[in-house]
Amino acid sequence: MQRDDVMADPQALAEALATTGYLTDEGLATVTWLSHALQRPLLLEGEPGTGKTALAEALAELRGIPLVRLQCYEGIEASQALYDWDFPRQILHLRVVEAAATAGPDREVADVAALEHELFDERFLLARPVLRALQEAPCVLLVDEIDRADDEFEAFLLEVLSSWSVSIPELGTIRATEPPLVVLTSNRTRELHDALKRRCLYHWIEHPGLDRELAIVRTRLPEVDERLAAEVVGVVQRLRAEADLVKPPGVAETLDWARALHALGASTLDPQVAAATMGAAIKYREDAERVRASLDRMLA
Repeated sequence: MQRDDVMADPQALAEALATTGYLTDEGLATVTWLSHALQRPLLLEGEPGTGKTALAEALAELRGIPLVRLQCYEGIEASQALYDWDFPRQILHLRVVEAAATAGPDREVADVAALEHELFDERFLLARPVLRALQEAPCVLLVDEIDRADDEFEAFLLEVLSSWSVSIPELGTIRATEPPLVVLTSNRTRELHDALKRRCLYHWIEHPGLDRELAIVRTRLPEVDERLAAEVVGVVQRLRAEADLVKPPGVAETLDWARALHALGASTLDPQVAAATMGAAIKYREDAERVRASLDRMLA
């Protein structure tokens, strides 16, 4: 399938994503296609490990365009997402200009305005992820874990997504020649503002059902024994449904567990080997205790 054809319709997109190892359902394929067709950001919420970040990576791989990632965290500021000035290079340039101006009696010191213009030239600009995405489009801009940022940063991001441009006082306005495909992810540690949600297309990603999760494991880890893959997926599905865990394992943990068992040469999942490798899928002590108490029953 040609790159121009992968976004022809939701079904074509789903089939193309499958070639990268990302298996999606109809709902997610449709909203992702609409995000591209309508040039609207896509906001994905769901439990950790359900494939939110992986979708952005798969889209970039599929279309053969750069993936620009902005990892959000508490206290992140607009300058860390947008741009900064390369102060060491500016100082070095200033010293060179001063040295040239005093090299001979016929040289004059550059006037302040001209020197300031030189110092705030684009060559001294350090583009951070948001500015890079506007400059490098077409690309995929992944704003990961937006729920970890604060309200002020969310407002800044909304302004950029509304105009696909940023203003730099020393240089003017930089506008994207083509809007990037924007994917925002949230683990819902806090509620996002309605204004940002209105700007985006929204989709909640559930953990996959048994058949699709098994297909994901077989696609991503074809070297794993089919029986072992089926047993791992079956146990993970039951853990999510029955174990009342603090942090149910996501698809990423399912893949890690299957990969770990394969590395040990296991061809089946018995209670002893399951308990020994549980750390690949279970990340809390309380959860590990609950799972160990029910392994025999789940593997019977």
